[in-house]
Amino acid sequence: MKKGLFVCILAVLLFVVMPAFAGGTEEAAGGEVTITWPTHWVGEQGTGPIVEKMVSEFNEANAGEIKVVLEAHPEADAAEEVIRTRLAARQTPDFFLFKLGPSTRGYYDSNLLLDLTDELKKDGWGASFNPGALGVSTINGKVKSLPMENALTPVWYNKSLFDKAGVAEFPKDMNAFWAAAEKLKAIGVVPTSQMTGGANAWTSMLWFTHFLGSYGGPNAWELGWDDPAFEKAAAIMKRLYTDGNTTLDAIGAGPGESSAHYMNERTAMFINGPWFVANIRQNAPAVYKETVLTSAPAAGDYSGHQVGWLLTSAAAANTDDPARKAAVLDFFRYITSPESSKRRSIETGSLIPVQFEINPEDNIDPLQQQFIQAGNNATFLIDGIEAVMPVNVVQEFGQALSSMVLQDLSPKEFIELMKAAGN
Repeated sequence: MKKGLFVCILAVLLFVVMPAFAGGTEEAAGGEVTITWPTHWVGEQGTGPIVEKMVSEFNEANAGEIKVVLEAHPEADAAEEVIRTRLAARQTPDFFLFKLGPSTRGYYDSNLLLDLTDELKKDGWGASFNPGALGVSTINGKVKSLPMENALTPVWYNKSLFDKAGVAEFPKDMNAFWAAAEKLKAIGVVPTSQMTGGANAWTSMLWFTHFLGSYGGPNAWELGWDDPAFEKAAAIMKRLYTDGNTTLDAIGAGPGESSAHYMNERTAMFINGPWFVANIRQNAPAVYKETVLTSAPAAGDYSGHQVGWLLTSAAAANTDDPARKAAVLDFFRYITSPESSKRRSIETGSLIPVQFEINPEDNIDPLQQQFIQAGNNATFLIDGIEAVMPVNVVQEFGQALSSMVLQDLSPKEFIELMKAAGN
């Protein structure tokens, strides 16, 4: 065979074979674009039914042009493993879900993911997302994934008890907060539920994080324990544990005690997430009806934020094919639109970090509706300790807090205990 002919044949073979190794599924020129979505959002439970219905509707509306195929992996862990394996092999799924965190932020450093930064500036797409959640998805100025679900742990307060104490509205700053606490104590109500027990001193860890965010802002955890924001937040926690600002059993109490005090109106303020709504609705209906969600009072320069984190993010394979890119963006816009997000939220009870209008006929649980509004109104989200610290530091928090209160340690000494656990 002549050398020239061999080179031509080899070039043709490479042209045919190479697409099989590129990220994303290839399709014939001018034909229907197929988007494969490996996901655990399938089946008859949870998010499965509404997602399958929405994908079916999208396919029907785009028949002959775009087709989304759900690749079922019913178990979340199995779906995550499939995605990790494919990304490691540089075989990026066309569209996929993942958890954006310390172990997956590295995806942004590669060219595997479709860059959405400029697209979000068009037609108000980016403006429809919760600013705090979208901020978490922005890394070094780039957005290569979008938030699909989030967790939120706002401050809960019993409006009826506040009214009885003569507190007309939730305090906006710490001076007003301590004044409200005194009025609550005057009518025999303990201001806050706290706890140092359990694996993470959950309730108090969340209170601490709210105040840390107020002092240190959205990147507070990156400042390090030596930053004054940490010591200032610890000082507030010490005061919350003294002078009757929490219950006598708070040292050593677990989540059961902390929540029971609020549900039985022994305390006026509490912190937890949307997963607790069903519990309080069933077991303390009167308190459920009086519960109002809010952000913590401003202790520092920042306010209006919430302690929360992204549960699920979505991304797509990078591609140089204009038709494929357009098709993927069409689906991305559809699945994250306010209309689609509202449907998912109503059907599943999930918190969706996309802003949408809620009408009376939507029949959303009132407290769930408050969670949605709290997420939409948040100036930024700050992670809890568990999301950013090693397990030994998380476990030390409750012990260090107990020591600060029982041994009358200074907030600075509390910080030293936390630093020692990290070392």
